[in-house]
Amino acid sequence: MIPSPQTFDVVPQLRSILDTPAEAVDDQVQALQSQIISLNAEIEALRKRDETVKFYMQRLDEEMRLAARLQQDFLPKTLPQLGSVHFHALFRPAGYVSGDLYDVMRLDESHVGFYMADAVGHGMPAALLTMFIKNALVTKQINPEGYRLLTAGETMAELNRVLIQQDLSYATFATAVYGRIDTNTLEMTFARGGHPNPILLGADGSTRTLAADGGLLGIFPEETFSTSTVQLKPGDRLFIFSDGIEVAFSEDLQSPDAQSWKNEIQKRRKLSGQEIVASLAAHLDSESGSLAPKDDLTLIVAEVQ
Repeated sequence: MIPSPQTFDVVPQLRSILDTPAEAVDDQVQALQSQIISLNAEIEALRKRDETVKFYMQRLDEEMRLAARLQQDFLPKTLPQLGSVHFHALFRPAGYVSGDLYDVMRLDESHVGFYMADAVGHGMPAALLTMFIKNALVTKQINPEGYRLLTAGETMAELNRVLIQQDLSYATFATAVYGRIDTNTLEMTFARGGHPNPILLGADGSTRTLAADGGLLGIFPEETFSTSTVQLKPGDRLFIFSDGIEVAFSEDLQSPDAQSWKNEIQKRRKLSGQEIVASLAAHLDSESGSLAPKDDLTLIVAEVQ
């Protein structure tokens, strides 16, 4: 309890003592000493409480930093570059840890897969859910005769089924997109569940939104996810992103406009995939508030050279 201002009002009491008969002075001095002792005890209690709060805050900060480093370890150290298809990524958590997670993986000698997940919410609960999603992602079916790559829609449906089966009590919803590219034919197939539609920036500078039907993960057990197919060409750049990207590049942060983000891509149509990612990162760093973003943001750029 913080001492009230009256506790510190000692001067009037001293003046009162001077005007008091001698027989009453001792009593007032003892009362004043008692107040001083009580005040010192309260100050000491406040000091100890301060030290305790500081200790726990430092420990929490250390644990969150360790969690952030652990999450970084789950991200790909290097992105696979298969044939003419090259990948680049941008990952910016809103806090210590992110509710976004992504990966790019070689599926076999001619196919490369990619996925991105965005758990509802922020912080540790959302980050833990993305860890589960990463572990639950199934991209191929292995049998005694060999293996079969699952379609993007099958992979999303299985992910949705496993997520619902866990019957989690908190932060059970997520959006995700999964796709794969045949590096021989440059055919790209993908499916999405409530996630922003990918954008294709063509070699001619045109932009096109790629659509596929599918609802949020973790809600409906029988949800189906359609698989869409796109034929890529040399010079194309494919953008897979979380909704934090749209927020970061919108003038109105309360009502993010997907067109604003599309315009940012269009402005950089003459740049390579790697240069686009670098340019976007530099733009974010130059913006006020970039050190405390409103939302987690993640971007994958797949470039056909």
